[in-house]
Amino acid sequence: MAKKQDKNVLGTALQTCSLDPLTGFTRTGCCETGSDDAGRHTVCAQVTDEFLAFSTSRGNDLTTPRTEYGFVGLQAGDRWCLCASRWLEASEAGFAPPVVLEATHEKCLEIVSLADLKYHELR
Repeated sequence: MAKKQDKNVLGTALQTCSLDPLTGFTRTGCCETGSDDAGRHTVCAQVTDEFLAFSTSRGNDLTTPRTEYGFVGLQAGDRWCLCASRWLEASEAGFAPPVVLEATHEKCLEIVSLADLKYHELR
C-alpha cells in the first residue's frame, strides 16, 4: 500500500494499480518509488499486446513467467507499474499503453509530461 504522503500525477492520494497481478517495485500493488528504484516504476498502465511486444523487442520480456521471482507473466489488459523511461520510449515509438492517472506516481513527471499521460489516459 502506498505511503500516506505518496501523490499521483493529479496531486491526490496515490491509488492502487494492481493486486492481481501484484505490481509495484516493492510489490505492494502501488507504483510507489524510492531511492533504490533506479528504473522509477511509477507509471500505472494497462498493458496491450503491442506494448508487450515492444518491451520484449527492447530486451524486457514481460510475458514469460519467472517463478523464481513470483512473476506470472503479463497479458494484455493487466495493469502494471512501468518504468517511466520505458513508457516514454514506447510513447515516442507509438506503442504507449493507456495510463491510470490516479495510480501513477507524481515522480514520473520528472521524465514524462502530464500532457502526454493525459493524452494516453485509460478511459
